[in-house]
Amino acid sequence: MTYSRFEELPVWQEAMRLAERVYDLTERNQKRMSHSLRDQLERAALSVSNNIAEGFERGTTNELLAFIYIARGSAGEVRSMLIFLGRRAGFGDLKSEISDLKLVAESCSRQLRAWADSLQNSDIKGQRHLNDRTRSSADQKRRAEALQKELLSRLPAHHPLRRAPEEIE
Repeated sequence: MTYSRFEELPVWQEAMRLAERVYDLTERNQKRMSHSLRDQLERAALSVSNNIAEGFERGTTNELLAFIYIARGSAGEVRSMLIFLGRRAGFGDLKSEISDLKLVAESCSRQLRAWADSLQNSDIKGQRHLNDRTRSSADQKRRAEALQKELLSRLPAHHPLRRAPEEIE
């Protein structure tokens, strides 16, 4: 699937949910948290979605990859601070909420990792490098792969071409 806006990306939407929920937590508990912890946790949480957006808008695959890894690092930073918060005395009543937030941050990390893996194996250098010839070539390749997939799905289940290439040899 191709996305034309970062707002359409499921990982950006998940990162936004993370930021919103972190802000909800910190705003409800601002008297119990130090200003510096609140500030750093909020900044790291918002950094995930912001870096996804910035990388998406940059126009090259290499820049997008760099920002994906920065976003992933911010998701890790959020998890680390949530673990710290969960270990602090006086926050036992937040264990469930903290655990849920860690799961959202982990989901962002997994999605970002999968996206990075797919981009690293892509021949497209990014929107900034596309011209009519490269767009046409990429579209033709996508259509050919979709057609091949469709034709293979019509073969009987026992047909050798339906097996993975490494199983045929």
